[in-house]
Amino acid sequence: MDGETHLVVVDLGFGDAGKGATVDWLCSPAAALGVAAVVRFNGGAQAAHNVVAEGRHHTFAQFGSGTFAGVPTVLSEHVLVEPMALATESEQLAALGVPDPLGLLAIDGRARLTTPIHIAANRAREDARGSSRHGSCGRGIGETAWYALEHDAPTVADCLEPTALRAKLDRLAAHYEELIGPSAHGYEAIDDLVAMYRDFAGAVRITGGDVLARAAARGRLVFEGAQGVLLDEWRGFHPHTTWSTVEPRNARAMIAGLGATARVLGVTRTYMTRHGAGPLPTEAPLGFPEPHNETGVYQGAFRQGYLDPILLRYAVEVCGGIDGLVVNHLDVPGTRSAAIGYATAAGTVTEIAPGRWRDLDHQRRLTDELAAARPILAPIEGDPAAWLGRRLRLPVVLTGHGPDRRDRVSHLDAGRATRSAAYGAGDPAAGPVERAVARPSSAIAG
Repeated sequence: MDGETHLVVVDLGFGDAGKGATVDWLCSPAAALGVAAVVRFNGGAQAAHNVVAEGRHHTFAQFGSGTFAGVPTVLSEHVLVEPMALATESEQLAALGVPDPLGLLAIDGRARLTTPIHIAANRAREDARGSSRHGSCGRGIGETAWYALEHDAPTVADCLEPTALRAKLDRLAAHYEELIGPSAHGYEAIDDLVAMYRDFAGAVRITGGDVLARAAARGRLVFEGAQGVLLDEWRGFHPHTTWSTVEPRNARAMIAGLGATARVLGVTRTYMTRHGAGPLPTEAPLGFPEPHNETGVYQGAFRQGYLDPILLRYAVEVCGGIDGLVVNHLDVPGTRSAAIGYATAAGTVTEIAPGRWRDLDHQRRLTDELAAARPILAPIEGDPAAWLGRRLRLPVVLTGHGPDRRDRVSHLDAGRATRSAAYGAGDPAAGPVERAVARPSSAIAG
């Protein structure tokens, strides 16, 4: 891959900022980037990346958001794979006209399996917390990650070995019996699960660790993150976090293993959002329409707030720096206000200081401080995307002015923007992403 630069897409907020729409555009003919595969590098079936393109809408969960453009997906070893949900998603994509969706998929055999046992345990645990819920999608992600830390957990490769898989599932069920038994949740018989996973193994391509190198040999890779950096398991505001490394550390490590280079694009909105419990310092009843987001039984309410460059600067820093900014939802009227500081008991705060990586005591203190902080707001002058780019000292490389792929606007320089459709199959050297990624990404933080 001489001269090829890969791209990493991360959400700088709490999720739902438009990563899917961004990845879809990067993979489309309009971008002309020659993308060979979308690589998922964290999360699992709880992802919900909405893409509207060519008269179709799909909420991508495990398939990469380049699927409408015919770009294959690689589920890396860092993804938690849920085969039942994957089968359902494949059927949905086929109904939307995607030929042989499973044929576009390759899964690293080292990836952990999220099973119905994990899902039942996740929901039982959140139910038991009552009003003190941490916030969860109820999809078993946390239980999958936690169990794998202490036990010999089932993997995708185990689906090829029914006897070994059955033993792991038996131990998993025994471990969770005390939690799930008294709850309102259950799961299929182990024999039925083993049979289902055997069928799954026959329907998908399960690969070894060389899958990335083989994909990279065909062209550029786009690494698609799930959730948001402010929910990161080590950098988010504990305990209202995910069990997943959201910042691009793992993506960078995989790219370094290829001997290749990458540029990181950070995605945000013109206002802040988050699902469920946890700090949102600029929260306000803005009432902007959210056709693809709603209150969930386990996630909690969908919340909105004024734009917050303080949180976004923190996210950029814990990412180890990024190379370009993507600003979405510019079709929404906009708050026209943003936080320039927080009023706290200790005085005015204008920056959030990251602690050491994996220092959860520090993250809990940040949670407490942010929960008590009150925003100091100032008006946004002029174009919100340009205003934010100046505050974050980053080039704005792509903006979204509606839900559809055709609503992406690609920026060649600070003073000129051209509709993505105008590029067609033009010279990619003139494209905004190449321009924005002409410098290497900063070193990994922490």
